[in-house]
This record gives sequence, C-alpha cells and structure tokens, in this order.
Amino acid sequence: MPIVAQSTETADWVSRFADDVIEESERRAPGKPVVVASGLSPSGPIHLGNLREVMTPHLVADEIRRRGHQVRHLISWDDYDRYRKVPEGIAGVDKSWAEHIGKPLTSVPAPKGSAYPNWAEHFKAAMIASLAELGVEFDGISQTEQYTSGVYREQILHAMKHRGDIDAILAQYRTKKAPAKKQQKQVDEAELEAEEGSGAAAEDDGSSGAAGYFPYKPYCGNCEKDLTSVTSYDDDSTELAYTCTACGFTETVRLSEFNRGKLVWKVDWPMRWAYEGVVFEPSGVDHSSPGSSFQVGGQIVGIFGGKQPIGPMYAFVGISGMAKMSSSRGGVPTPADALQIMEPQILRWLYARRRPNQSFKIAFDQEIQRLYDEWDKLAAKVADRSALPGDVAAYTRAVGTAAAELPRTARPLPYRTLASVADITAGHEDQALRILSELDPEQPLGSLDEARPRYDKAEAWINTHVPADQRTIVRDEPDAELLKSLDEASQQSVRLLLDGLAEHWSLDGLTHLVYGVPKVQAGFAADATPKELPPEIKTAQRSFFALLYHLLVGRDTGPRLPTLLLAVGQERVRALLGE
Repeated sequence: MPIVAQSTETADWVSRFADDVIEESERRAPGKPVVVASGLSPSGPIHLGNLREVMTPHLVADEIRRRGHQVRHLISWDDYDRYRKVPEGIAGVDKSWAEHIGKPLTSVPAPKGSAYPNWAEHFKAAMIASLAELGVEFDGISQTEQYTSGVYREQILHAMKHRGDIDAILAQYRTKKAPAKKQQKQVDEAELEAEEGSGAAAEDDGSSGAAGYFPYKPYCGNCEKDLTSVTSYDDDSTELAYTCTACGFTETVRLSEFNRGKLVWKVDWPMRWAYEGVVFEPSGVDHSSPGSSFQVGGQIVGIFGGKQPIGPMYAFVGISGMAKMSSSRGGVPTPADALQIMEPQILRWLYARRRPNQSFKIAFDQEIQRLYDEWDKLAAKVADRSALPGDVAAYTRAVGTAAAELPRTARPLPYRTLASVADITAGHEDQALRILSELDPEQPLGSLDEARPRYDKAEAWINTHVPADQRTIVRDEPDAELLKSLDEASQQSVRLLLDGLAEHWSLDGLTHLVYGVPKVQAGFAADATPKELPPEIKTAQRSFFALLYHLLVGRDTGPRLPTLLLAVGQERVRALLGE
C-alpha cells in the first residue's frame, strides 16, 4: 500500500510530503497540475476532527504552490450520501426528521429557520465560510451534482460490468475481523473520536442476493430512500430492476440513462481517485484498518485504471474535556466555534505544527491562554531569528499561504490580558480602551481596533466558555469587616501597595509592585531575584494576592492582579482597599 512514510522527526513534515507528492505526480501525470483531495460529508456539523481531512492536503498543496507548481485541492462534498440518523442537539431539528433516513443528504430538509435549501447545503455553508477565513483555497465538487448529471455514468457501467472482480476483492475481507484492541489505560472520550468517524467507513459494500453481487444502489423512485435491492441486471442492455424494502416500490430502468443512485462507498472512493487523478489524499483511522475503505480501495482502483493516492493516516483531533466528536451529532465544536475564540493563524498553527499521525487536542477552556502565550513567544523568536527551523516553517504556514498573508491584529496584546479586560469591563468598550491604553503608557493604544480581532476573540471566549461563577465582578463597596480584621502585617502590605500605585501605574510597573510588596516586608529589595530569596517569600506572595482578590472581587483568585488593578482604576482601588 503506497502510504507516505512518516518520519519521527518533528521538523517541517509538510515539506517532506510535498517532495514525495511532486515526485509521484511527475511519475503519474508529467506536466499536469498536482491533484490533492479531501472528502467531507455534510451529515451534520463538520467538526474540528474533520478539519484535519482538509488541513493536511491544504498545507501540502500550499507548499507545492510556494515552489511554483500548479496544484488543485479538491474537496468532494459527499452530499449524495444517505442520511443516516437524526443528530442530537441541532437547533430546528426534531424527531420528525427520522422519516428522511435513507434519502440523499441533499433531499433532506434543512433545519427549521435555515436560509439553505436542504440539509447538506446548510452544513456545507458554515464549513465553506470557515475555510475562507482560514485561507484554504479549494475546488469544491458536489457528489449530488456529479451523480445526478450523469458525470459518472461510464464509471458506474464499468463497475457493474466488473462486479465479479470487485466482489472477489471485497470477499477477501468480509470474513476477516480486526483483532480486539487492548485497552492499556483510561482514555479521554475526545481521544476516541476516531471510533465513529464520518460513518461512511461502516456502510455496506454492496448487495449480494440470488441475483448476485451489485456495487450500485439506486435511490427509490417512490420514497427516495436507498433501502433498495437490485434484483436483476443485463450488461448488454444495462436494464436494471430493483425493489425498495421500505415502501415495496419496484422499478426497471436503463442504467445507461438512469441518474438516481450511486456506487457503494468502497467502490465510489477508488472510482473517484481514478476519475480525478488524485495523487495525495490522507485518510482517517476509521478508513485505514484492515478491510476498510482505504485498504480495499487500493485494490479496486486498478479496475478503474487508476492508482491509489499516497498519503498518511491521520490521527483525529480531540477537544479537551468534551465528549467524542461525531459529525452526525450536534453539540460538537466546529471550525466556526474555534474561530469565534481564536485567530485563524492560531488554528492553522495547531494543525501545521503536528505531524498527521500525531493526535492533539484543542482546548476551549483556560488552556487557550497558555496556547496564546506559546504562540506569542514563538512570534518573538521568529522575529529575532532565534526560532528553530521547524518552528519557523510551522509559523510561516500558519500566518499565510502562497497567495497572501492572513489579516492579523495590529497590536497583538497578550490574550490573557485581553480576556481579563473583557471580563471586567463586561462589554464597555470605552472602559476597555482606557485600561488597555494604560498597559504601556509610552505606547498607548489609540483605538480598540488596533487590538482587534484578537480582543474580539478573547471577549467571545469570556462570554461563551467561562462559567458564570468564574466571571469577575468587582465589589461595589469596601469589605469593611475584612479590612477591620486585618492584622498589622496585612495592613502594612496594603499600605505599601497603595503608596506605590501612582508611581507604578502601568502593566509592568504594577507587576513589579505586587510581587515586590512581600519582598520589601521581609526585608529584601523589591527587585530581588528568586535565587536571592528564601522559599517562604512565595508563600507570602500567594497570601498577599489572595488578600487583594478578596478585597477587590470577593474571591481567592481572579484575573492577573496587575490587569485587575488597571481595570478597576486607581481611584476605585484606593477606595476598596480602605484608603
């Protein structure tokens, strides 16, 4: 099976795949554009696991373009697949949609209130918008259009003529079962996402009955469902008879003129490889196990005069702390969900920096702040030329494509700071601008637009992913009881902070001040380094921080204190601290 070798090195996997794909394309179709492919089924929300199906060939295609080669990235919309089940948690969808199970996705009504004509178009639209935001250039192919317009007629007739050969290949795997997986450790639900996949991997491989094997399923002329069985077929006349087990309808048609049906998945996929001349296409874990679509397709593609694409098996993407993803079930994060809280560059980077066979998780919780810190450090290293080559390559692929750089935030202030400001100001943009302008008095922010879109992403994260009990609400009045109960040392620490506020009123200055107060109280210089201090200073700092949080927001913790102090404002801080 011609699968590209996956190196254990982490440095720029994209370039190595591009080398292999260019070489293979020249061998197969010299002088023609390189063809890479993805396939997506709009059976429900197209989630972040599915995005890897697109990002892997996109990144490789983009590298090939950067080298001056012509390349086509095809995305096959599997919108002629059957509607398998009613997803849970989809707005505007109820149990009545079960009556459409078995119909093509393009024949199923869109959710109530949708602006789109059918189920498939409704879910395609969100993905198309996200891909545009991510800078992904592609040629979309609707399988409904391909099949119903007769584009694949010759391929269908060829498959029916060679149904015995196809059946013989499939028969090698029908009785084989993959060995049971040994569970070595408890696995997070999100890591098991590959078990379900798109659903296509689980479809049957054609009907076998008294009339023999047929790799083609008509959609019923009466109820539109694919619960049909071919009862006879004549190769010379192409006359095909079928019966619908759902409604009892029977029909005889000429397959040379009939366009209301499709090849079964394990035949359809390799047929398309041959038809489109695909050189590179990755496959998910669910398509790569023994007897599955990719493996069987590698043999069936020869019947259509083609070759199996090269490409890696890719690991699926998990969402930290959430149930496993399934595109036919609602409530799972999509690229649009991720792009609501992170810039496109960050999302591209997550896929670019990991080899396809490495699983990773996308966190919608507090981890997003750490992720942004990591990204900003990398950006600084790239700017001062201290980053490693592999990291530079991943960064370069994240910030733009061969066509153009993605729009970026003019003043990329720390995400955690922006989130804290958005949290504290609760949508008041004038207050947010005041606070952000005071972060660096020497280079004040002139407009909130300078911090966009990053500020908007951080605000969206605060509003949609931070529980209400973790939101920051500044006290309206001083906690008189707590202030009255403070011992002498605590009173002194508050006094030291108040005395230094005016002089240190900037993000860096307040950081120095709040960390310095416990040092000064213990008899050390405010700028003493950790190596110069005893371990108990850290304990004193934590106690001091907890006291300030209680006095300002009534909790043990909150946003970073320097940001919180700036947000509250000097006058109000003084009032809440009892001055």
